[in-house]
Amino acid sequence: MINIQTKIHDRYSIEFKTWLKTDPNQLLNKFSVNMWVFIPYNLDINRSTYSKNMFYRDIRTNIRLITPVYHIENIANERSEPLTFLRQSFQKLAENPNPDNIADFEYNIKMFSAIFKSSLRNQVFHIMDDLNSHSRNDDCKILITETEKVLREYRKLYTIIQNGGIPKVCSDYFRFGDEFLGNIINRQFFRLLNYLKVSDPNMYSSQKELLLNLLIGEIRYRNDRGYPIVDKESQNMNRDLVYRSGALKKYAESELFLNATKKRDAVLVEQIYLSIAAGISMIFATAIAFSFQLRFGSFTMPLFVALVVSYMLKDRIKDLVRYYFAHKLKEKYFDNVTTISLNNVRIGWSREGVDFIKEEKVLPMVMKIRDRTPLLESDNRSSEEKILLYRKLVEIDREQLDKNSEYYISGVNDIMRYNISTYLNKMDDPYVPLYVITPEGDYDEVTGEKIYYLNFVIQLKYGEKEVFKRYRLVFNRTGINEIEEL
Repeated sequence: MINIQTKIHDRYSIEFKTWLKTDPNQLLNKFSVNMWVFIPYNLDINRSTYSKNMFYRDIRTNIRLITPVYHIENIANERSEPLTFLRQSFQKLAENPNPDNIADFEYNIKMFSAIFKSSLRNQVFHIMDDLNSHSRNDDCKILITETEKVLREYRKLYTIIQNGGIPKVCSDYFRFGDEFLGNIINRQFFRLLNYLKVSDPNMYSSQKELLLNLLIGEIRYRNDRGYPIVDKESQNMNRDLVYRSGALKKYAESELFLNATKKRDAVLVEQIYLSIAAGISMIFATAIAFSFQLRFGSFTMPLFVALVVSYMLKDRIKDLVRYYFAHKLKEKYFDNVTTISLNNVRIGWSREGVDFIKEEKVLPMVMKIRDRTPLLESDNRSSEEKILLYRKLVEIDREQLDKNSEYYISGVNDIMRYNISTYLNKMDDPYVPLYVITPEGDYDEVTGEKIYYLNFVIQLKYGEKEVFKRYRLVFNRTGINEIEEL
């Protein structure tokens, strides 16, 4: 299965998160993602102003495992895998604190933290999406009860390793997980409170005290343990807390991120084609030289002129043939190939390529989904949109994925952040003056906002299944306003 989610990451970046879920009965799983970007003509983004290197400079990609899915009620269950694996790693460490057991101990702390983060977020979103007051009330109770249970089960495990033979670094690992759990509870509970306050005031009134009581208890606990807390009077805007929270998030989720080694694709094939181009141009120059020498003899003026002209044409022919092969190459090959590894074992690869293309090369279905307005279609005849095509092909080895993880991993997430700062360089001012006539017979000046649209049409393919999605980015010189799914 393949799906994609798009969101605004920051003022100048959008994020495309693609779920690549493998078929457990299929050894090799191949996924294809094609993204057409329709760029307004007046932004002056084209082949000559926006090179491949500039595009790859503007994107940042990460490949990570899909977090194992557990309902929040099952996380701290006595027989649940996350708690069982975690407890076993504590016990093995207490019995023998060797490097392998220390590594397993740290791994399970990270995985338990990441799994709880995902489960807590899913429960909060489930409550927010549920419009039934009765079930929403029950789900809030489950959220609070199970969160307290997870904290209690995790924290009581520390007694297992409280002896003099355990390296201090293991205590640090425990504290990192402990602090991270508190951070995500703080974030998700306040997210829920903010939502209920606006969307369901009655539920907010009934659940506010229970949710805040848990948070107040966490603040006391963090103070006792020396963990940083939000300070309303902070002189530096709590920047140390924000930095530490970000570092802990990266630490806890690091086991999910895969090693990715990127290099240029089809280098050997490219060199062969370039050699053929050089050979064709040399054959032409040599044939001219031989024919003139046979006709006019050696060391004659006609031969001299022929050699000069053939040399000039040789370089042009070489460039034309190289250009021809380059355009043939881009249809079958990619710019980069990335090896995907888990625990130093290759579990798959991905290939990516990007180029500007002509409208006639775009799939008819893509143009239909693009759905230009009549005004834009008329304007496009004189100032046509530029079309950027980004292609990605991913293959995942299901067998190797299973062999190298304690948990069942359903697949990988391919995350791409695209920074659109380059698109802002030639934009007009974001605000323009407009005028309205008042009832008194006078007029007032009002401010209008000038915006631009960037359209994305994405094709997702897995086996025989194919899905198209369209997104429209609304932005101007101040940055991104919103992204719409159409």
